[in-house]
Amino acid sequence: MGVSMGALANRDFVKMNGLGNEIVIVDLRHGGSPIDAAEARAAASQEPYDQLMALYPARGNEDASIRIYNNDGSEAGACGNGMRCVAALISEETGRAELKFVTRAGTVACWRGKNGLFTVDMGRPRLRWDEIPLAQEFADTRHIELEIGPRGAPILHSPSVVSMGNPHAIFWVDDPSAYDLAKIGPLLEHHPMFPERANITLAATPSRDHVVIRTWERGAGLTKACGSAACAAAVAAARLGRVGRVVTVTLPGGDLGIEWRQADDHVLMTGPVEYEHKGRFDATSLAGVGAAR
Repeated sequence: MGVSMGALANRDFVKMNGLGNEIVIVDLRHGGSPIDAAEARAAASQEPYDQLMALYPARGNEDASIRIYNNDGSEAGACGNGMRCVAALISEETGRAELKFVTRAGTVACWRGKNGLFTVDMGRPRLRWDEIPLAQEFADTRHIELEIGPRGAPILHSPSVVSMGNPHAIFWVDDPSAYDLAKIGPLLEHHPMFPERANITLAATPSRDHVVIRTWERGAGLTKACGSAACAAAVAAARLGRVGRVVTVTLPGGDLGIEWRQADDHVLMTGPVEYEHKGRFDATSLAGVGAAR
């Protein structure tokens, strides 16, 4: 027996994006082993992505089981833009408008609307400090004690915190583009308050039905669009009474429609997907990377 090949060697992939959030999809439903962190990182240097969505066989009547990897090799529980891309691909393959996928964050339903946009049911937001999770207890997660910058004159402070299957901290500002998020983001992502790290979002609410955000994505860095951050920001803004339950969230890559549904507390995210190209992971550049199994 020679060196075992990684899960991605010689595998075809599809590159798509949701509002510029770069997604690579690999179909391993007909056989494929789990991807390890080193291989996910190596794949990102060959075909740059924010998230890699690996499709595996479904356990029940779902369309697929999905594992989501950030470009630093870490695994994500949720990726709303990526789910829309996968839904578009499988919908085209099967002709069905309604789909279900298993993720680490639970079973996720997606559907295609008449306008060609895809909606993802991101489930209920988790709002308790230990569900997010935080390193210390806060009774009210609408704003927690956390600041960055000089004492007495912090640059950012008192974020709202929410989990959408992954942890989010939302800082309320007048202008999300007025900050050096590439510098601030990594410091806050790795802040001791967040034992599982966190997605860091700067958010403004110019009107009752509009939220504007920029996000430093945990494990991926600055991104044109983070779907779960858009959901988290919409929920956090509604909890503070800044907006209603149906909003447009504007991200650097474009707009998402978010509804925090009153009936069951589920967050619905609607937006476009774009197909970029197909490709194949080159075995030589991945050689030996995922071999230690």
